[in-house]
Amino acid sequence: MEHRPRYNQPFTLSEAIVLDVSTLSEEITRLQYSIKRLRETQEALKGLIDEAVSPETADAEIVQAFKENQDVIGSQEERILILKLALADKGIRTGSHYDVDTDTSKVVKAPPHDPNAEEHDDPGSIVEDDSGGFHL
Repeated sequence: MEHRPRYNQPFTLSEAIVLDVSTLSEEITRLQYSIKRLRETQEALKGLIDEAVSPETADAEIVQAFKENQDVIGSQEERILILKLALADKGIRTGSHYDVDTDTSKVVKAPPHDPNAEEHDDPGSIVEDDSGGFHL
């Protein structure tokens, strides 16, 4: 099985294939969440761009951020494809559960952070960090 990525990826298909099913599945879930958040941001940026008198008068930094987010979304969607191919190589049939959901209305917003609340790690919660996922 071979896959030629359009975007630079942190791993190849052959590297993904050696990972266990739970790692592949967790990374797909993390990427799906990231894509949902990016699409929410894109909606906000698009609104700001549309408010401009003309495309030429839109804030250049906002337009640049919108374009960069499009590339990140494309890259992450491609990464999900690679991970799904790795699951398929292991005999795991990937159904709609692993598809990227474009409906941002289902995204649950995190409650505002209460600085006075006691900090703890909830094993049932997903904590996203800036590490960009796993690195091989």
